Amino acid sequence: MGELHEPAAPSRLRRSASWLVTVLSCAGVWVALIAPDRLGQLTPAAFARVPLEGLVFVVLVLALPPRAGRVTAILCGVVLGLLTILRMLDLGFYAAFDRPFHELYDATYLGSGFGLLSDSIGRTGAIMAALAAGLVCLGLLTLLPLALLRLTRLVAGHRALSIRVVAVLAVISTLSAVTGARVVQGTAVASTSTADLVTAHAGQIRDDVGEQEAFENAVADDRFRDKPGRDLLTGLRGKDVLLVFVESYGRVAVEGSAESGPVTSALETGTRRLRAAGFSARSAFLTSPTFGGLSWLAHSTLQSGVWVDNQQRYDDLVAGDRLTLSGAFARAGWRTVDVVPSNDRDWPEGRTFYHYDTIYDARNVGYAGPTFSYASMPDQYTLAAFRRLELAQPDHAPVMAEIDLVSSHTPWAPLPRLVDWDAVGDGSVFDAMPAQGQSPDVVWRDPARVQAAYGQSIVYSLDTLTSFVRDSRDPNLVLVVLGDHQPATIVSGEGASHDVPISIIAADPAVLDRISGWGWQDGLRPAPDAPVWPMDGFRDRFLTAYGRWPVTPAEPPH
Repeated sequence: MGELHEPAAPSRLRRSASWLVTVLSCAGVWVALIAPDRLGQLTPAAFARVPLEGLVFVVLVLALPPRAGRVTAILCGVVLGLLTILRMLDLGFYAAFDRPFHELYDATYLGSGFGLLSDSIGRTGAIMAALAAGLVCLGLLTLLPLALLRLTRLVAGHRALSIRVVAVLAVISTLSAVTGARVVQGTAVASTSTADLVTAHAGQIRDDVGEQEAFENAVADDRFRDKPGRDLLTGLRGKDVLLVFVESYGRVAVEGSAESGPVTSALETGTRRLRAAGFSARSAFLTSPTFGGLSWLAHSTLQSGVWVDNQQRYDDLVAGDRLTLSGAFARAGWRTVDVVPSNDRDWPEGRTFYHYDTIYDARNVGYAGPTFSYASMPDQYTLAAFRRLELAQPDHAPVMAEIDLVSSHTPWAPLPRLVDWDAVGDGSVFDAMPAQGQSPDVVWRDPARVQAAYGQSIVYSLDTLTSFVRDSRDPNLVLVVLGDHQPATIVSGEGASHDVPISIIAADPAVLDRISGWGWQDGLRPAPDAPVWPMDGFRDRFLTAYGRWPVTPAEPPH
């Protein structure tokens, strides 16, 4: 009898599987080393570069004893996994907020981010997304060390070939650097992406520490801190003053994009209708400290007159006693209220820092209608409830209110429609509207639909606001209307400014005469060449214009 032999097929299958794992390991490490941190840079050319850090790793493995090489591979794999997670965070933060992730304070946004995701896609969807993110992080921290360990064995088993490959790639990288050769226009052959990531974030941490000290000094330097109430806001005595934030109302809404057409029309129509009702407006731009979200940073910046661009600054600010616009109105004798329809829990800083007498939120305005994704109620109901609870009260004292209009908050679908103000009631008139509108999961499949939905949401908020003013027929009504930030990059585009429109609306000509020296433009729509101020400069200019001081404050640095 002849000898029995094992079938060859399983052996070939194992070898094929082994080489497939090796190729996937190489590809995974390569991508982790050179992947860009912005969505707009995720092109095939971005991955056709030579990661110099990878060449250094191969040289290091060749120079070390086998055991030390394996230990080095595992440690480098863990570090590369952490840096890849950091790169993914940068990718997400650039897409949402047009800036990189900041290690010192951005971790505090995880809770609010989960809450926003729950409001947008439901709690179950948010939990699934969080679990998926956790599994991705765990996978990176496990698979990248294993991949580098496998590459270490490959290099050790093919030393001569590895040396030749490293030499060839090093020569190509050097020649491209000397000659200026590019994979495509603007993309160098040699990549130091991972080293650049480490350097950038190390410098960012250093700068964040230094800037925090400067911020604390700015908070302490408040020239309005001790001004008596009798000298504050004398030019607005007897007026009901509304500070209205329109969610995501940015410069992109009024110029330079497809969705700006309907918004421009709404602003021009609104200007004409307000004029017919006896109201005038002046408009310009402010530069917001935030982009795409984190609205409370913009609110606190405008109110306090200091640049609040991260959570640590916000927490430090609201723990102190710096004078806010609402605090100034309270000191001068106004009743002060806040209308925050997105809140469903207590907010102690509203009383201790902003000095509001009353805070209206989702729990105490009597709303019995449906939600619209993030928006717990339509803007029209928010304004109707404020009028019912405050302005319609007999012989009410002058009121100053901050009002948040959130129907234009992402995901911008579904949207409510305007109804007759007398029909608003308890909000049940809106019951059928969510099912009649677009759902977020349909809108967000196509960037063009997202952009169109954004424009429609801004139109709704602006139409609601101008209709409210006309319907009020109140000659003593004054509004400061502005956006909190630009919408996310999917709408604003990469590299967009952080500018937001701002308008002051009044029926009394004396109110706008006070700001005649500001150079603001007539109407609700600021033109591209309208003045642009940093948002933290508004408080001092406003208090100066409407107080007893002829001094024009300098624009504060930030």
